[in-house]
Amino acid sequence: MSLALNLFHATELEAHTLGEGALRGAELASMLASGTGDIKERLKRLLADPAGQRALFASLRAFAPNLATDKTLITAYPCNGTVIVSRADDVREVLDRQDDFEVVYEPKMRKITGGVNFFLGMQDDADYQRDTSIMRLAAQRGDVADIVVPQAREAARQIITHHSKTIDLPQVLTTVVPALMVQRYFGIDTASVEDLREWATAMFWYLFVDLQGDPDIEKKALDCAARCLVAIDAAIAKAEANADGPVTVLKRAIALRDAGTGGFEGSGIRNNMIGLVIGAIPTISKACVQALDGLLDRPDVLARTQAAAASSDEHAVGCAVFEALRFNPVNPVIYRRAARDCEIASGTTHACRVKKDTMVLASNLSAMFDPAAVDDPDAFRMDRPWNVYMLWGYGLHRCFGDVINRGIIPALLTPLLAGTPLARAGGDAGHPDKVTPFPQHFTVMR
Repeated sequence: MSLALNLFHATELEAHTLGEGALRGAELASMLASGTGDIKERLKRLLADPAGQRALFASLRAFAPNLATDKTLITAYPCNGTVIVSRADDVREVLDRQDDFEVVYEPKMRKITGGVNFFLGMQDDADYQRDTSIMRLAAQRGDVADIVVPQAREAARQIITHHSKTIDLPQVLTTVVPALMVQRYFGIDTASVEDLREWATAMFWYLFVDLQGDPDIEKKALDCAARCLVAIDAAIAKAEANADGPVTVLKRAIALRDAGTGGFEGSGIRNNMIGLVIGAIPTISKACVQALDGLLDRPDVLARTQAAAASSDEHAVGCAVFEALRFNPVNPVIYRRAARDCEIASGTTHACRVKKDTMVLASNLSAMFDPAAVDDPDAFRMDRPWNVYMLWGYGLHRCFGDVINRGIIPALLTPLLAGTPLARAGGDAGHPDKVTPFPQHFTVMR
């Protein structure tokens, strides 16, 4: 899973923290100069807007590509100071160097399971390699085309048929289809769609987005985790009693365990299945909402995408959707903590010393707009090679479901896009709400 940072909720940089050089970008300076409030309030508004984030990172790439500050932006995990990394090569370097820059989620993940870590929070050790290998045998790559995409396509088609005029996307489509995937393909059919999306959203928020350690968010997440684990245990018992029927990830995990060929032991199945549940629903829904929001801002692109959808060309739909998502990804930053004193971009003019326990914020958003790595980055193009996109992270801890995401998102959006032209509903309803990090309402008309 992509383990990432929502800048609006996490960043409280003062203007001087950016450095004089980073404030020289004309676009950024103009944005900061507009509006009301002091510089800190304007900066927060800037960081809440994807265009503002892109302008900020463009300035950082030019003037302070590895910006170090002793200010601690993330308080939910122990750390000392912060480094913001903005150039594509340096972002990839940080995410590739597992021994130097570690994931930090293990304490929260142990709370989710009641004591045991699972692969999303592991370093690159024997346990990580074993658990991810088992999960790849249980959730096979070929399933995306054979099972996941056809199920998603048909579920979306049926939903659209019953909502032909006005659709509140998160409520009736973009959370529902991935929740149905959790039921039908993952095999957790002992929980309702409503419960699954509530549980997954609360747990994801707690694990990866709550960077200030809010006790209310933790309480809700752990309550949801307890209920989700009960549902997973019930699903395991149900699958053990009846191995017949459609293939599911859960049934394969049970078969691997029972065959004595190195499958999960003890509570391993439930602990790793809850990881899949957490990652599946809120991220897919948010990606769909933000991508469609971007298409609605580009009428010509939207018209071409709808024409492709009318021809059932999911590949072309995907090219438009993922390019729109590049401009506003689910998370603009991936965070890691320095495991030792080390250096980023060694041998370059922007080399940066990083002290042990510093939190390193590697911006995948910035990397996807770095002109040194991306051709004509500010243009909206539907012919980009897939390796340009860093939508689900990069390296060892790239989102486990990245292949599923690439297939299911176009499949569930194509039935919506096919047919009459889409438009926003009037007023605030026609824009994704921001009450939580995951849009709960966004209404479009057909």
